[in-house]
Amino acid sequence: MELMFQPLKKYADFQGRARRSEYWLFVLFQIIVYIIAAVLGAIAGGGDSGAVNLLVGVVSLGLLLPSLAVSVRRLHDIDRTGWWVLIGLIPLIGGIVLFIFSLLDGTAGRNRFGPDPKGRGDSNTAEVFE
Repeated sequence: MELMFQPLKKYADFQGRARRSEYWLFVLFQIIVYIIAAVLGAIAGGGDSGAVNLLVGVVSLGLLLPSLAVSVRRLHDIDRTGWWVLIGLIPLIGGIVLFIFSLLDGTAGRNRFGPDPKGRGDSNTAEVFE
């Protein structure tokens, strides 16, 4: 459960690595928050779509930075630079590529973005045999 809120604690931290579970639990958290915001907006606005759009828009702005940050850290975990997040601007293909990247297992051991968040391969014996 703590992993779900980890991106909010690291609100705009683009450094380091994020595990798949941290990324996907935050995506689940965002979906839940958007549903709640839409329902509350519909109730407050009496079914007016303008109130729903306003509330969902405010929530989207609030979650934009942590969403970008956890996406960049997820890319770092698979040893890709955070600039790969811009491929999402390409319609359809970019989203598919980012989705596939988000499913890949992270690099075992330390990579250029930091230590493995799972703690795999951090022993010195792995370096001896390389």
